[in-house]
Amino acid sequence: MKYVLLMCDDEQDPPSNEDLAVDPVHQAWAADLERRGVELFGARLRSSADATTVRSRQGETLISDGPFAETKDFVGGIVGIDCADLDEAIAIASGHPYARRGSVEIRPVWE
Repeated sequence: MKYVLLMCDDEQDPPSNEDLAVDPVHQAWAADLERRGVELFGARLRSSADATTVRSRQGETLISDGPFAETKDFVGGIVGIDCADLDEAIAIASGHPYARRGSVEIRPVWE
């Protein structure tokens, strides 16, 4: 099964790349992904202040800066995985540092 993990955290205090690089919890999580051989892709995302939202309404393209929704949490990164089932996806997500300080949302991929 393919899933995308959405790493959600408080946008006011996200860890830096340097913080993640030396964080033993993040290192252990990355090692677990490698051991399982399940990662398809992954990326950190810039803050919602750098986002652009696009909507099409009645033939008109509407563009606005920032996210569509006002929220404290933001999606700080994504990871695509291909694993056995939802139970394994939950085990993988629960090991990520954002599961401890924010949340990790698991979404199945349409196939």
